[in-house]
Amino acid sequence: MNAYIFPGQGAQFVGMGLDLYEKYPLAQELFEQANDILGFNITDIMFEGTPEDLKQTKVTQPAIFLHSVILSKVMGDNFKPDMVAGHSLGEFSALVANGVLNFEDGLKLVSQRALAMQKACELQPSTMAAVLGLDDDVVENVCAETDGIVVAANYNCPGQLVISGEVEAIHTACEKLKEAGARRALVLPVGGAFHSPLMEPAREELAAAISETVFNTSSSPIYQNVSTTAVVDSEEIKNNLISQLTAPVKWTQSVQNMIKDGATLFTEVGPGKVLQGLVKKIDKSTDTTSGLVE
Repeated sequence: MNAYIFPGQGAQFVGMGLDLYEKYPLAQELFEQANDILGFNITDIMFEGTPEDLKQTKVTQPAIFLHSVILSKVMGDNFKPDMVAGHSLGEFSALVANGVLNFEDGLKLVSQRALAMQKACELQPSTMAAVLGLDDDVVENVCAETDGIVVAANYNCPGQLVISGEVEAIHTACEKLKEAGARRALVLPVGGAFHSPLMEPAREELAAAISETVFNTSSSPIYQNVSTTAVVDSEEIKNNLISQLTAPVKWTQSVQNMIKDGATLFTEVGPGKVLQGLVKKIDKSTDTTSGLVE
């Protein structure tokens, strides 16, 4: 069975999507539509901006979403998902690709999500850190024992977690995690504490936007970050998307469930190959590929 997976923030690079724009009239049309919807030329930043420009949350999230969704559209009949999943932001790309959301609504939600997250980041200094080489429960226990807000935020693959929270609490937790035997505990260059309770203001803002958006029924289930199991019910999908901002991304568990349900080939649709690497670390026997157009 074919599983299609969609990357989240961090996969961006300058020049992303330019090949699609130049080669496919449909891609060009969708990129131009996106410029109109967003009210600024995101294509200029994607194709020839600086890495700094591209790193702004309000640009990064729509940029990755556009690359993934437009790539899935130009794949045409080659895009035949039996199941889909997305890492954090990638969940929105997956829902447009499998027809639950239309292109315009998906892009508007992603843009609103990015702006709401940016605002939440500015309310309180916060950050995230990558932790390598420890079991999940060790990381969870250290977070629980650390003063301040710090939680496990991304379960990327066995032995690779990301924690999220207040700056001071993250630094304290990193020291404790190194003492507990972590191979690395490294603060990441991100704008704030995504997938933590500090995103509550953004969650409330996004909840209002999602509740007003039409979600269609899809034939291919999505394995969501919050539930990790196959979901097709549109109300359930909405609720999981809203919860996702303050809840952890359970990527390891989602991929394990997709494999259990029959996934044999994982195709990453979007910039980079980060998710293919994670899938291989979760289960070496799986086949992975990039969603490329012939």
